[in-house]
Amino acid sequence: MNDAQTITLRAADGHHLTATHFAAPSQQFIVMASATAVPRGFYRRFAQFVQARGINVITTDYRGIGDSKTGTLKGFEMEYADWSRQDLAAAVNYASQRGAVWLAGHSLGGHAIGQLPDPNVLRAAYVCGTGSGWHGWMPRPERYRAWAMWNLIGPVTTRLYGYHPMSKFGSGEDLPMGVYRDWKRWCAFPRYFFDDPDAIAMTAAFATVRVPIAAAVSTDDLWAPPASRNAFFSGYTAAPITPINWTPQALGVPQVGHMGYFRESVGRTLWPHMLQWLGQHGLTVREPASSV
Repeated sequence: MNDAQTITLRAADGHHLTATHFAAPSQQFIVMASATAVPRGFYRRFAQFVQARGINVITTDYRGIGDSKTGTLKGFEMEYADWSRQDLAAAVNYASQRGAVWLAGHSLGGHAIGQLPDPNVLRAAYVCGTGSGWHGWMPRPERYRAWAMWNLIGPVTTRLYGYHPMSKFGSGEDLPMGVYRDWKRWCAFPRYFFDDPDAIAMTAAFATVRVPIAAAVSTDDLWAPPASRNAFFSGYTAAPITPINWTPQALGVPQVGHMGYFRESVGRTLWPHMLQWLGQHGLTVREPASSV
């Protein structure tokens, strides 16, 4: 099955977003909650894998990223939370108007659940590589590289460009200035925005989240090792959290890292497990006619 349609979503604040609907003959939807600065095309193989098992998938480019980027990022105003409370919310709303919704998340995707206007519309979520982002949780020498990015490289490059040119460092797409500022601030705290005294209004809503969440990390994920994952998910005080620790060996690959969860080599083992876990929370998965 290769039925994939480009659609336009409209966020609550009027911003238009480019998304793809991988259609399936059911009323079940998995919304893909992308990582920071990662365009929706990165998740295409995962979406096709899920689609072949009878489940609709929505992938979305957040504002300022991929096909949702219009013009230069210099002077483009937004907050990091807009990707969650506006853009991902638009994808969840599109899906919920058409059927039951589950979520697959990558990094930021796990941060976003508690920022959705109505997170409990989700039946369950399986997220990968979500942690607090604090450099102190990272092993050496990654913690020093992360510290340098926030305190040495980032301040210089953002002053020069008016945005954070991540693409020049091979780290994804460029970041709008507002995203960079918020991300830098929150990564300075061991529990991310849960420790930020200026984010109390936002984080208070996390106590209302009752969605079952599988929080998976690979032990070689330098940005979201288990301790970082545990620190962040302590903020979901009412949600049943299932922590899952993978190793590259268990996933049948030499390395997973922070980006490998949605690469096909890892997906041969991980993605069936994701769907099996979501199946314990109401998702119906059928065997494909042919392997994707």
